[in-house]
Amino acid sequence: MASMAKDAGSVRAMTKVAHLYYRRGLVQTEIADELGLSQAGVSRLLSAASEHGIARTIVVPPAGFHNDLEQAVEEVFDLREVHVVETSTTPGEDIVPALARALVPVLQLAPIDGRTIGLTSWSRALQAAVDVLPDMPRANADRIVELLGDVGRPSLQHRAALATERFARATGGDPVFLRAPGVVSTTAMRAALLEGDPHARRALAAMDQLDIALVGIGEVRAAAPLSPGENFFTDAQFAAARAQGAVGEIGLRFLDAHGAPVASDLGELVLGMELDQLRRAGRRIAVAGGRRKHAAVLAAVRGRWIDVLVTDEATARHLVSAGVDTSDGPS
Repeated sequence: MASMAKDAGSVRAMTKVAHLYYRRGLVQTEIADELGLSQAGVSRLLSAASEHGIARTIVVPPAGFHNDLEQAVEEVFDLREVHVVETSTTPGEDIVPALARALVPVLQLAPIDGRTIGLTSWSRALQAAVDVLPDMPRANADRIVELLGDVGRPSLQHRAALATERFARATGGDPVFLRAPGVVSTTAMRAALLEGDPHARRALAAMDQLDIALVGIGEVRAAAPLSPGENFFTDAQFAAARAQGAVGEIGLRFLDAHGAPVASDLGELVLGMELDQLRRAGRRIAVAGGRRKHAAVLAAVRGRWIDVLVTDEATARHLVSAGVDTSDGPS
């Protein structure tokens, strides 16, 4: 096992498998099913965990890992996996790079061969993860489907297309682009765009067959580098959604504090994945964090729209606290 590099990704994988085996009492076949690994892969990770001193009858997580906190969030919200990253408390710190690095081993361990994978390619965290994701030469994904049309100025749209292309190349899948405005001004415009664009229709149809969905979780407002009204909702439209109770969004589909969809005509202006398509995906992986997103992430896990979460320590502690305090709503 000495050949296994002791980088952050492999250490996290060793710790996760050791935690499931020694702390939760799962057998190797159960761990393999839960994490989408082969039993041989689970065995190798357990041996490596023992060699590196991570598992010694009890699990000894290395500094900077938060397995107890991860398990607490998993249990409170019935999630498949939670990965918590440690960030500094510096005000204004950009936690996106740390979240992106933590997402990489999750992607490397996910069962992707032959799968249709949806990607929210305009998410900053997902773009950053794709940037640092090594090629997986033995991977053989089927399709990589963009989950939302173009948002923001042309340079941002180009960046999203590059992220999709790069992820498809790394995973061996065929990219399915959605090169149409993510938000239109009228339902008639949406119908006309779809009638004249077979590629957009193909992308939207592919979302019915998602095996894995990779999504961000957003606030109910335009966050930099996106600007209101640029193939995007306006400030007035976001304000209207908040007035209807929206506290967060996934792919511009709004959720209230309980995690329920917010009924709104704005959804008819979006070209992208719908919440029921997300619900049907076999594995729903979200990456999001930061104090301003606490309400949005809580809504996403309360509604069980995701089952794998990569987040920061402060957000994870907020989730546990809110899940215990049911006066804030159902968990």
